[in-house]
Amino acid sequence: MNMTERFLKYVAVGTNSNPKSPTCPSTPEQKVLGAILVEDMKELGIKDAFMDEHGYVYGTVEGNVPDAPVVGFVAHMDTVIDMPCENIKPRFVEYNGGEIVVNEEKGYAFTPDAAHVGHTLIVTDGTTLLGGDDKAGIVEILEMAKYFIEHPEVKHGTIKIGFTPDEEIGRGADKFDVPGFGADVGYTVDGGSPAAVSYENFNAAAAKVEVFGTNSHPGGAKGAMVNSLWLAMEFHNMLPVNEAPQFTEGYEGFAHLNGMSGNVEHTVMEYIIRDHDKEIFQNRKARFEKIAAYMNEKYGPNAVKLTLTDSYYNMKEPVMEHPELIDIAFAAIEEAGYKPFASAARGGTDGARLSYMGLPCPNLGTGGGNAHSRYEYVSLQEMNDCYEILKNIVLKYAEVKK
Repeated sequence: MNMTERFLKYVAVGTNSNPKSPTCPSTPEQKVLGAILVEDMKELGIKDAFMDEHGYVYGTVEGNVPDAPVVGFVAHMDTVIDMPCENIKPRFVEYNGGEIVVNEEKGYAFTPDAAHVGHTLIVTDGTTLLGGDDKAGIVEILEMAKYFIEHPEVKHGTIKIGFTPDEEIGRGADKFDVPGFGADVGYTVDGGSPAAVSYENFNAAAAKVEVFGTNSHPGGAKGAMVNSLWLAMEFHNMLPVNEAPQFTEGYEGFAHLNGMSGNVEHTVMEYIIRDHDKEIFQNRKARFEKIAAYMNEKYGPNAVKLTLTDSYYNMKEPVMEHPELIDIAFAAIEEAGYKPFASAARGGTDGARLSYMGLPCPNLGTGGGNAHSRYEYVSLQEMNDCYEILKNIVLKYAEVKK
């Protein structure tokens, strides 16, 4: 099975994660894919491949350089819940520039990055995700493992493989067995451009704002009704409008209203709060607290209930304690024919959490684009280049002593 065939096999399994589910994994379909991965890993020769009770898949490619660092590679099995991921209809496009129409009937079209001119792209019909985030990362890791298994004469250290559930809902590292994984350093393979290395990411928090009102018949509501929907809008309008994600880029953080539901009596708003800078991140959360306090002073002590929950932190500090992670990745990318660059991730990966759990873990590209949308695609050429980069990293670590 080549890399393209493997990719199509895995994206055919729908694996949306569900933030409202308390289980791990949050959806049973993720274990369906996990079982397929274990079977395929064993067929490749990864004898210890297994899936634990939480849906995490692990495996080892034994090395032949005993004093080399043990390097881990991690990708996630789930996809976002925002778009369907079942009944995907992948299509190959030889991209020569301009717009790609993915669904003429519905008018869905997009223009890929100009760097992909001359590439073979896999797209969907625009009604589903593709699932390249992060099944492209999975197949690239397995292709790299396959190379070293089939070439035992090539010098390399021990390679650890981990596939996680629920990354898209921020729980991918919750039950990851870092001590059992046994890697000295690691890389998540969950980005875009093959040239990019991310060792900075957002600090992240979730804010749940509950607003309570008082209902009454609208015919006699004067002086009696307190409409929680109106109060919710008042709360939201006190947040800086230019600090929403649609107006920010680079290192600029934001507060994003990700969901809202309610009625006169009770309204719930769900936000995500993001910033690379730890101090500004704390200030963003403090703004929510100040607005809630103001609303409670204005409308009564129980008008607004705010729940703030930190999700993950910027990985830069723990990763930079191991600068060789970045140096080796940059050298591996150069050997694959790219000019490497550091990219501050405007999001998070499992690596952000794992870096604080004792496994420093920057993020590498997969060759995908337009993640989380109906216009998601992958480049077959870049997927192959990402595989080469992973292989180069392992070869370079074979020259490093613990």
